[in-house]
Amino acid sequence: MGSAKSRYADITNPIDLVEQMATAHGWSCERLGEDELTLVVSGGWTDYQVSINWRGDLETLHLACAFDFKVPDYRLSEMYRLIAQINEQLWLGHFDLWTQEGLVMFRHGLLLNGAIATPHQCEALLSAALEACERYYQAFQFVVWAGKESREALVSTMFETEGQA
Repeated sequence: MGSAKSRYADITNPIDLVEQMATAHGWSCERLGEDELTLVVSGGWTDYQVSINWRGDLETLHLACAFDFKVPDYRLSEMYRLIAQINEQLWLGHFDLWTQEGLVMFRHGLLLNGAIATPHQCEALLSAALEACERYYQAFQFVVWAGKESREALVSTMFETEGQA
């Protein structure tokens, strides 16, 4: 059995792959270091700030996708309720509220456990984050800006329309 150091030596950094994907999609990106990349991705409701980090010690590609608004202190408790209700419905990833910053974000990790990340896996990681953010963005806005209760805000986003008028 080899040492832990030799076991990790063959793992390539998936940040390079994500950076290539971002460029192919035309997303604004900035490499903050060998193991960190930030992206700006335009959605239907807003631009999302996406941070991708490679944790070699955990063999995990971590994604955090933040919204462009802050939650005021007087709406924190209702926002926590909404996040809990949304997280009950998610199969992949979860929403968090960073209270110091007042930011809502979606977080998810791709555990590679010795495997090499593929373009398909990285696309799926980004896709899951963006789909969740797009689906629930309005509910977050309803709680923060319209003063709605979490249940009411969530119900309003469960209604899906098809096509355009």
